[in-house]
Amino acid sequence: MKQLRKLEDSFGDSMESAMRRFFSPAFLDTDKTALQMRIDVDEEADAYTVKADIPGVKKEDINIQVDGNVVRIDAEMNREKETKGNGGKVVCSERYWGDVSRTFSLSHDVDESKTVASYSDGVLTVKLPKKAGAPSSKIVVQ
Repeated sequence: MKQLRKLEDSFGDSMESAMRRFFSPAFLDTDKTALQMRIDVDEEADAYTVKADIPGVKKEDINIQVDGNVVRIDAEMNREKETKGNGGKVVCSERYWGDVSRTFSLSHDVDESKTVASYSDGVLTVKLPKKAGAPSSKIVVQ
């Protein structure tokens, strides 16, 4: 009777763990999910500060475009091809390559002539000064 019970416990644990693995979320190898740019935008009285995570990119491969209040950040990520000699094989490769882009709009126009950008340790920091607008005037309703 004890041997049967041990078998049941062993089978139950294996079956439960097999079912857990079967119904767990599967990892899909898609470049779309890997190529994402995460950003933070902070607003001050006279400027916006944008921080974008773009690891593994050379600063020469980053482009920033400003058109009024619309900002676009493009980057090209490169990956070296891995080959194993002497019968070796790549077991897992999660590094990627391709273009990543992020476009967003701000509530004020940006003075692109005074925009400053720096890139360090995989983080792009862009200081976007607000463009001085024409003073608003009150319209009298007749």
